[in-house]
Amino acid sequence: MRPASTVVAAGRPAVTADGDLNPSISLSSTSHAPNAAGSGYGRYGNQTWSALEDAIGALEGGRTLAFASGMAAISAAFSILPRGAVITASKHGYSGTMSLLKKLVADERIQVRYVDVANTQEVLDALPGTVLLWLESPTNPALEVADLPTIIAAAKALNCGVGVDNTFATALNQQPIAMGADISMNSVTKFLSGHSDVLMGSLSTNDEALFTRLEDQRKLGGAIPGPFECWLALRGLRTLAIRLKASQENALEIATRLSKHAKVAKVRYPGLPTDAHHQTAKKFMKGFGAVISFEIHGTPADADKVCSSSTLIAQATSLGGVESLWERRHRWSAESPTIPENLIRLSVGIEDVEDIWADIDSALGYY
Repeated sequence: MRPASTVVAAGRPAVTADGDLNPSISLSSTSHAPNAAGSGYGRYGNQTWSALEDAIGALEGGRTLAFASGMAAISAAFSILPRGAVITASKHGYSGTMSLLKKLVADERIQVRYVDVANTQEVLDALPGTVLLWLESPTNPALEVADLPTIIAAAKALNCGVGVDNTFATALNQQPIAMGADISMNSVTKFLSGHSDVLMGSLSTNDEALFTRLEDQRKLGGAIPGPFECWLALRGLRTLAIRLKASQENALEIATRLSKHAKVAKVRYPGLPTDAHHQTAKKFMKGFGAVISFEIHGTPADADKVCSSSTLIAQATSLGGVESLWERRHRWSAESPTIPENLIRLSVGIEDVEDIWADIDSALGYY
């Protein structure tokens, strides 16, 4: 099936006469003594988790594990690395990931080489000796795009592990595992669940040995998702294709208009033909996502004023929901120091594009 059908059909119960169309919510922490294939205990497995994992796995092309949050998923991936392992990672990335990397370095658990993921040669030069290449593409919030097919192939030729944070693109726009990556990670909180009411993450892989190691880490680390949250996430996943299509269409129109606005200094969105990363993204991405970053002609205080002056767009620190959200990223101390102080990240929702634009244009008039 095509991906738009997969999000609707995957993770359903087996068809039986008078059987349920949707998976039920399994709320039991305890089960009777298992057979050889049973989970045995609520921390080891849950029928509602499995339905969501099957659906995400069908999209990503690999077996999937759900975690209590995106950071729990990332932490699990990093935790299985040997002490002293070298991670090569983007110098711009999700602030939670960047903070975790810094902590692991401070604890002398790992070493990190930070690279500009959009500079393919810089990434390739950093690969020798790398144990895990952790790619975020497009990056958060700089929206840089890595040449994933080229970089992943080069990394695997050197026997480097490769993980890709696929949150911004989702498997509807790019499939890292099909490109050769070992892990595709999603913050399910964002586009996959899509309604700003779930905290969850996932790791997908088609390497059975790696899957077992990650599953053991989830069992022993205890960062398991709740069954009700999994049910909500699966319910949200059903509309991913139409939500993402609407949001991406809105994002391209908003980015185009922002690029012509007198108070906007720079727009970052790989869907714009004028964007520095457009040609790279075009080579393998099926869509360009629904997140825009832009810098204003003004101070950080001016950017804060813009974000607090909207009426439709919520000032909030998340993305990927049906509603439009924005914020000045550097209001958070954990943001990368090389991200401009006056940069606003805008997650474009599915509202009418004219209403979104009217709100942006009005807010930009407040300074």
